Amino acid sequence: MMEEEELEFAEDLEAILHLTPEVQLAIEQVFPSQDPLDRSDFNAVEYINTLFPTEQSLANIDDVVSKIRLKIRRLDDNIRTVVRGQTNVGQDGRQALEEAQIAIQQLFGKIKDIKDKAEKSEQMVKEITRDIKQLDHAKRHLTTSITTLNHLHMLAGGVDSLEAMTRKRQYGEVANLLQGVVNVLEHFHKYMGIPQIRQLSERVKAAQSELGTQILADFEESFPSQGSKVAWLDKIDRRYAWIKRQLVDYEEKYGRMFPEEWCMTERIAVEFCHITRVELAKVMRTRAKEIEVKLLLFAIQRTTNFEVLLAKRFTGCTLTDTPGKKPESPLASTNPFLDDEGGEDVGADKDEDLPRKPKAPDNPFHGIVSKCFEPHLYVYIESQDKNLGELIDRFVADFRAQGPPKAGTEEGGAVLPSCADLFVYYKKCMVQCSQLSTGEPMIALTTIFQKFLREYAWKILSGNLPKSNSNSGGLTISSLLKEKEGSEAAKFTVDELCLICSILSTAEYCLATTQQACTQIRNTDCDFKQYPATRSRSGCCL
Repeated sequence: MMEEEELEFAEDLEAILHLTPEVQLAIEQVFPSQDPLDRSDFNAVEYINTLFPTEQSLANIDDVVSKIRLKIRRLDDNIRTVVRGQTNVGQDGRQALEEAQIAIQQLFGKIKDIKDKAEKSEQMVKEITRDIKQLDHAKRHLTTSITTLNHLHMLAGGVDSLEAMTRKRQYGEVANLLQGVVNVLEHFHKYMGIPQIRQLSERVKAAQSELGTQILADFEESFPSQGSKVAWLDKIDRRYAWIKRQLVDYEEKYGRMFPEEWCMTERIAVEFCHITRVELAKVMRTRAKEIEVKLLLFAIQRTTNFEVLLAKRFTGCTLTDTPGKKPESPLASTNPFLDDEGGEDVGADKDEDLPRKPKAPDNPFHGIVSKCFEPHLYVYIESQDKNLGELIDRFVADFRAQGPPKAGTEEGGAVLPSCADLFVYYKKCMVQCSQLSTGEPMIALTTIFQKFLREYAWKILSGNLPKSNSNSGGLTISSLLKEKEGSEAAKFTVDELCLICSILSTAEYCLATTQQACTQIRNTDCDFKQYPATRSRSGCCL
């Protein structure tokens, strides 16, 4: 009976003490043990077999049982001690809990006290910062008031000094003072509703207006009026010398009064050019009958030289709408008659029959005065008409005096020298005319050369062809170009053949040079559609 109860108790205890592998592993790590009784997979049979491996070992069974019982009693004592020790744990825990609650209550009380003190400190800080902010605002307003009062004092004193210096014409001091007064006045834009401030602003504007009027009047009195009227064309170089002296005198006396970016010297020169152009146009219209070719060319030369001098001295920035801005680079010239080098003689014999490379005009002042001569270039055109007529007559006289070129000489069969002279003279005239105008004057000059080129063809070329026995009417260049056979073929001497070759070579040279001249004229800015009478059936304008 007893054994059955112990067996049931052991089974129940084993069921209760059955632990999971994780818990068992944790226990082994915390309380390591080598005792087989502490192993989770303990096997009683195996353990007994370990204690009594043989039958002879059973002789010590009483000693082993005694040791096991002693060990059991020790375990019972330990368990009993632990159980008894746990009886006081509940009472100690309740006492510790009560003590913890009391400590928590005391902590809450201290926290509340700290919070109350923090709120009082925060309120005190707010009051202190509020006072500091008020003092800070007061300081800022006071500083602004003091600064404004100082500006007001400076403005009032500056306006009084400005008016006094204006009356005394102390322009050097006024220049610096006026800028300072204007800068101080900018601080009072938001106070213009105050009558006193508005009154000071009006006084400054009145002083500026008075200064402008007074300075202009002083300049009008300072610059001499002598020499301002335009004389006749033979005195035009004196006028340009006069403005040079005036500009030098202005820069020495008044140049430092104005900012450099205003370009006052250039503005004076440009205004002088505008006045000179208008006055020259008036006087030339009044005395148009007195204009001679040499006088006109003299005035044009002096004027263009003056325009070149202006381009070397100034940038031309005042010719644009924006002050101080340099003019844009000029477009490439479409005038093929301009030489590559400005100093080259227009009558030079170097490559006269070849078109020149267009030259880009880098003078922004070109034509600012010389444009007034364009309506009077008809005098130059009429003179060239007369000169070309005399030149053709001289060519005819020289041909008759020298006779036709002979065979066996250098002139035999070559281009007639008079033809090259004619085109060189034409090129010189076109260069002179194109530098002033590419409009109607150039068209008129082209028409005149067209006329005299025909005369040269008739009087020098066709008029000097040898007479043919078979054709009583005489030879023509077109009849020479036709092939004839048998009795129709004309018989000529060697000298006559040499003359015919020279005339044909000259005609071919004239044709090639004329075509080049036509190409050059088409590349100019001249609009030939306005002058259809100057264009031939082939489209050539010569």
